[in-house]
Amino acid sequence: MQDSGFISFRCFMDELICSEFKLGRRLLGRLPHGKDLITSIENFCRASDIRTATFSVIGAVSSATIGVYDQKQYVYVTFTENTTMEIVNCIGNVSLKDKTPVIQSHIVLADEHGKIIGGHLFSETILFAGEIDLKEMTGKKLEKMYKNTTGLMLWNLESQGGS
Repeated sequence: MQDSGFISFRCFMDELICSEFKLGRRLLGRLPHGKDLITSIENFCRASDIRTATFSVIGAVSSATIGVYDQKQYVYVTFTENTTMEIVNCIGNVSLKDKTPVIQSHIVLADEHGKIIGGHLFSETILFAGEIDLKEMTGKKLEKMYKNTTGLMLWNLESQGGS
């Protein structure tokens, strides 16, 4: 097998479709104060030629826009919290849409009283402070594609090939 960074592998297990990638660079970084969380990660990925990755973020935000997907209407219902909150957990991935890195992320936040909110992360979510652990994946391009069954842009794993 040629060492192209992509392990030729595909599995179908009760509707699960997956492809295996090799771990590329692992990057630890500090996110910029006062900037949008999603835009900051997307800009870094574009500048660093990162096309596929997973990441986690810790820190705090001064405001956040989060949402939940309405599975009947196929739209996100969003709301904004304009208060300081700790990032309890933030995980996500990077893949391509129209050949450009895009972020898909979920976040859990806590206020000063310990009240927890969470959901799908949206811009404008403004960072107070943040640190990121980003794990690049190497191999074939992993692109988003619209899926009629969900109304969502999801990974197009069917075209990844493999054995």
